[in-house]
Amino acid sequence: MKRQTTSFLLCQILLGALIFLSAAAHAGTEPAPIPTGGTNFDYAWLKGRASFLAKQPYVSHEGELPKALQNLTWDAYMQLAFDSEHALWKEDKALFRAELFHLGLYFTTPITIYELQDGKAKQIPYSPDLFKYGTSGVKGKELPTDLGFAGFRLRYHTDWTRDLVAFLGASYFRAVGEEMQYGMSARGLAVDTALPRDEEFPIFTHFWLEKPRQGSDVTTVYALLDSPSVTGAYRFDIRPGATLTMKVDAAIYPRKPIERLGIAPLTSMYLAGENDRRTGYDWRPEIHDSDGLAVHNGNGEWLWRPLVNPPLRRFNAYMDTNPRGFGLIQRDQNFDHYQDDGVFYDKRPSVWVETIGNWGTGSIQLVEIDNLDETFDNIVAYWNPAAPVEPGQELLFSYNLYWGTKPPVQTKLAHVVDTFTGLGGVVGVKRTYYSKRFAVDFTGGDLAMIGQGTEIKPVLETSAGRIEITSVRPQHAINGFRCMFDVVPPDDTETPINLRLYLEANGRPISETWIYQWTPPAPEDRKLYNPRHLK
Repeated sequence: MKRQTTSFLLCQILLGALIFLSAAAHAGTEPAPIPTGGTNFDYAWLKGRASFLAKQPYVSHEGELPKALQNLTWDAYMQLAFDSEHALWKEDKALFRAELFHLGLYFTTPITIYELQDGKAKQIPYSPDLFKYGTSGVKGKELPTDLGFAGFRLRYHTDWTRDLVAFLGASYFRAVGEEMQYGMSARGLAVDTALPRDEEFPIFTHFWLEKPRQGSDVTTVYALLDSPSVTGAYRFDIRPGATLTMKVDAAIYPRKPIERLGIAPLTSMYLAGENDRRTGYDWRPEIHDSDGLAVHNGNGEWLWRPLVNPPLRRFNAYMDTNPRGFGLIQRDQNFDHYQDDGVFYDKRPSVWVETIGNWGTGSIQLVEIDNLDETFDNIVAYWNPAAPVEPGQELLFSYNLYWGTKPPVQTKLAHVVDTFTGLGGVVGVKRTYYSKRFAVDFTGGDLAMIGQGTEIKPVLETSAGRIEITSVRPQHAINGFRCMFDVVPPDDTETPINLRLYLEANGRPISETWIYQWTPPAPEDRKLYNPRHLK
C-alpha cells in the first residue's frame, strides 16, 4: 500500500461476438508466441494469451536485476532519466510521445514494452542511449541489452515537459486533467485487499503502445497482467482534456479461487481534514488527495461518504446491483484550506469510474487504513462482484475512468461541501456526558430557491446511540443549508457507529445522502472540557 510517489510514476460487458470467439479459440491451446518484429497483434490475441497463462504455474521475475541496479538510493534512482530526444513518435508529428522508466529502487520486475503500428508489434530493446545516468554511479553500457524497463509515461503536444499519464509499479497508473497535477492512482486489479493476510499486487508485465494516428487526440495502450492468482488482458483508450478520459476493457482469468477481487480499484491518501483531525499536528489545516467516496448506485441514489484516517483499519461494503459509477473525489479545491504550495492538494484530480454494461450484484468496498505519513496511501475503493471467483472463468468488465478536478457527472440534488466534527453539548452549559457534534453543509440543487415558508427537514439515522440537538438552518455564504446534530454513543462502546443523513422538503429528498462511520473514543478518552466557571 505504499504510496510510491515515483512508483505510481496506483459492469461486465461482452466485447462483441467476433472478439469473444477469437479469444475463446485460444483458451485451450497455447497461442502463438508474443508478437515481435512485425508479427500481428490484436486484443483477441492478448485475451487468448492471458487465458492460456492462467492455466500455467505463475512465474515471478521480481528482483531479476543486475547488481548495479540493486539497492539504489532515491537520489541515485532519480538520476536515471530518460533522454527525451529518444521519445517514441517524436519525429512522426504525433500528438503524443512516450518515454520509458528505468529499472531500480522500488521497481525490480523487468517489464517488456512493444511499439504497435498497423497491427504489427515490435519490441523496444533496452539501450543505454535511451537514458542519462547523471551521478547515479550506474554505467549504462555495462547493463544487458535484454534488461527491460520499469514502465512508461505519455506526454501530449500541449506540454512536452510534463506527464499526461504514467504506468509504473505493479498495475498502478496515474493521469492528469487540465491542472496537470498528479494525485491519487488507479490500478488494473486488486486482490485480497484488507484481509488478514498479505495483499497480492498483480503486475502489468507487458505493454503494447499503439502509435497514434497523425492528428488523433486518442492513443491506445494494451497490457498483460499477471500474478499468482490471476491473469488479465487490458486495453486503455486515452483521450486528454480538461478531464482526461480512459476507456478500459478488462478480461480477467483467475488461476485460483479469489476471496476478494477488486475491479477498477482506486488508491488515495487521507491524513487530516476538516472532519478528522486525529493527526492534526501538522501546520497545514488539511492533507489529503481525496476527501470523499461518491457513489451513484443502481437505483439512482447518490451517496457521499467523507473519508477518515481511522485509529485502526476499517472496511466497509456498500451493496448494489449494476452501479452507475463511483469515485474518490477531491471536492474541496480551496487553497486556503490546505496552504500547501509544494504538492498542491487543492489541485489534486478526482477519479470517477463510470460503469459500462451490467456489472451485476456486488458491493463498492472502501478500505481506510490508519496513517501517520502523507507519503503512504491508505485509502482504497473498488467494485467487488458477489459471485464467487473461480479458475476457468472469463470475467469481462468495461468502464470509463475520468481524471480531473470536476467529475463528469454529479447529482442534480444538493450535495455536501463540508463535514465538521467536534465535541457536542450546548455552549455555556456544563456537560455531564460525552457526545460528538456533526455539522454537515449542503449546497446546490434547489437549495438557493428555498423560501421562508418551506421547511427543510433532516432525515437522520444512526446504527447505535442516540441523536440529539438537531437543527437545520440556512448558510447564506454557500447558498445552502447546515444540518447540525450530536451523537451520544452507548455506554463504554468503541464499536463504530454508522450515520445516514439527507434533507427533504415537502416529503421529497432534495439532497444526496451523506453517510459516515464514527468510532467513539475509549471511555477514558471522553473528555468533557468543562470550563471552571460552569457549575
